[in-house]
Amino acid sequence: MILDQIQKPNDIQSIDPKLYGQLAEEIRQFLLEKISATGGHLASNLGVVELTMALHLAFHLPEDKLIWDVGHQSYTHKLLTGRKDGFDEIRHYGGISGFPNRKESSCDAFNTGHSSTSISAGLGIAQARDLRGEDFAVVSIIGDGALTGGMAYEALNNASQLKSNFIIVLNDNNMSISENIGGISRMLNNLRTMPQYNDLKANVRQNLSRVPEIGNHMVRRISMAKQSLKQLFIPGMFFENMDITYLGPVDGHNISSMVSVFREARRLNRAVVVHVMTKKGRGYEPAERHPESYHGVNPFVVETGKPRKEKQQADYSDVFSKVFCQMAEKDPRVVGITAAMPEGVGLKKFRRLYPERFFDVGIAEEHAVTFAAGLAAGGMKPYFCVYSSFLQRGYDQILHDVCIQNLNVTFVVDRAGLVGSDGETHQGLFDLSFLQTIPNISIFAPKNCYELADALRFSLKFDRPLAIRYPRGTAYRGLREFRPPIVYGKSEILYEEEEIALLAVGTMVETACQVREQLKAMGHSASVINARFVKPLDQEMVEQLAEKHTLLVTMEENVRSGGFGEHVAAFCQWKKLPLRVVTVAIPDIYVEHGNVEILKHQVGIDAEGALAAILKEL
Repeated sequence: MILDQIQKPNDIQSIDPKLYGQLAEEIRQFLLEKISATGGHLASNLGVVELTMALHLAFHLPEDKLIWDVGHQSYTHKLLTGRKDGFDEIRHYGGISGFPNRKESSCDAFNTGHSSTSISAGLGIAQARDLRGEDFAVVSIIGDGALTGGMAYEALNNASQLKSNFIIVLNDNNMSISENIGGISRMLNNLRTMPQYNDLKANVRQNLSRVPEIGNHMVRRISMAKQSLKQLFIPGMFFENMDITYLGPVDGHNISSMVSVFREARRLNRAVVVHVMTKKGRGYEPAERHPESYHGVNPFVVETGKPRKEKQQADYSDVFSKVFCQMAEKDPRVVGITAAMPEGVGLKKFRRLYPERFFDVGIAEEHAVTFAAGLAAGGMKPYFCVYSSFLQRGYDQILHDVCIQNLNVTFVVDRAGLVGSDGETHQGLFDLSFLQTIPNISIFAPKNCYELADALRFSLKFDRPLAIRYPRGTAYRGLREFRPPIVYGKSEILYEEEEIALLAVGTMVETACQVREQLKAMGHSASVINARFVKPLDQEMVEQLAEKHTLLVTMEENVRSGGFGEHVAAFCQWKKLPLRVVTVAIPDIYVEHGNVEILKHQVGIDAEGALAAILKEL
C-alpha cells in the first residue's frame, strides 16, 4: 500500500504524483474501515481527502501551520503526519483525539472543536510570526457552514489589514457558486497572482500618482473600472471588497490544481482566500446521498451503511422531539430555534410539521439567543435547542438580552454533562456553573425521560427565562413510579430516611439510588432527594434535611467550581445548619475523550466514586 509509505510528516512529498489518485482511494478505504469500527466523523473527512493531500504537498509541516476550523475533518491530516497506527483507538479513552490537539502532535497548530475560530487563530499566529521575524506559511481551513458564524467575519475584518501572507482556504461543499464562471475566474486568478502583474500594478499606480493635478484622479477612475469588471466576472467580490484577494473556485478533488493555487497564494503579501469546491461524503455512496446522516456516526456496516447496533430505546432528543411537537400543535406561539443542528437536537420532525415556526440560524449561537429574545418580546414562545458546550458562546446574550428583560425564552440544553468520544471541547460540564451566575434564569434537570416530558409541558406555562438540562444518550426510564407534579422551585423526596441525605441533580439521581443501596448494605441509612430545580435552590428542603441528617451529599454531572454543590454548601454555611456537606462533582479540569462510563469513573462521579467520598467523610 502507498499509505504504508507515509510514516511521518511530509512523507507524501516523496510519493510519485502519478500515484496520488491511488493514495486518495487508499485513504478513503482506510477511513471507512476504521470509522465503521470505532464511530466518528465520516462524511466531512471523506470530502477533504484530496484537499488535505494538496495542503501537505504545498506546505511543509510542522514549520508551516495548518489550522482546521472545528477540526472534525482532520483525520486525513492525522494520517499524513504519521498517526496511522493510532486509528484503532481514535476517540477512545487514552487514544488519539478526533480533533486537532497540540499535545498529540507538533503538526496540530491549534486545538479546535467549536466552529468559526480558525481565521482568528490563524491571524494571531501570522501576526506573532511577523512580530518575531519568522518566515512560514499560515493556513486556516474553514467550511462554508462555519462562515455563518459571526466570529469568522470579525476575523476577516481584521485580516484585511494584514500586510503579510495569510491563506484562508474556504472548503465549500454546498456548490454555492456556479461552475460556469470557473474558467474566467481561474484565468483572472492566474494573471493577478503572477509576480510581473503585481509589480506592474504597483508601478502604474506609483507613476500615475506623480502626474500633476490629474494623476490621483486617473488612479481612482482606473480602480473603479477594475472593480466593476471584477463584479461581472469574479464570484469572490465579497472578499475583494474587504481587500482580501480571492482565488477560485478550485476543484477540491483535483490535487495538482489546488497545489498550484496554494503556491500562488503563498507569494502574496496579504490575506488570501482560496475557494475550494468539495463534495461531502465523496467516495462512499450512502454518505454522498445523505451527508447530514453520516456526519457523525456510530459503528456501522460498510456494505449497507446501517448501524452495527440498532437503537433499542429512544434517547433524550427523541423524547424532546415527540413532546415538543405535541406542544406546538396546542400552542401556536411555540417556535423552535437551532444553530445548524436540527437533527442533533431533535427538531427534524418539528421542521417538517411546522416549517414556518422553525428557524435554523446557522452556526451563530449568540445571534440565536438574541433572536429568541426578540421573538419573546414580540409575543412568541421561543425554544432555543442547543448543545451545552455550544451554549457557552451565548453567555453575554443570555445575561444581557434575555435575563435583564426577564423574557419568556426556554433554553433546551442537550448533551449536558459528559458526552464521551468528542472530548474536552464538547463535554457539557459548565452550564450549571455559568447559568447560575445570571439573575432571573431558572434551571431544571430531569431525572428521567418522564420528568423531561413534564418539564417541557411545565415550561409552556412558565413565563420567564428557563433552562432545561439533559444528557446525551438513551433516555433513563427508571423511577417511573416517582412522578409528582412539578412545583416551581421545589425538589422531590424519593426515599426518606436519616443520617445521610443524597441530594442529586438530573442523571445523578440514578447514581444516588445505587449509592443508597450500597450504603444500606453497610448498615447506613440514606435519603435520596431529586433536586429538580438547580436554580432556585429549594432552601426549605435543605433546612428540613438538617433536622434528621448529619451528612449532606450533593451529586451533579458538572464541574465543582460554581456548581450546584458549592451553592448548597454556601447556603448551609450561611444558615449555620448542623450539616457536613460533601460535593460529588467533576474536578476543575478538562475531561478528555472516551466512553462515558469510563470517564465517570475516572473523575469520581460514578457510584463507586461517590461511595468512596462518603465513606472517607464518615
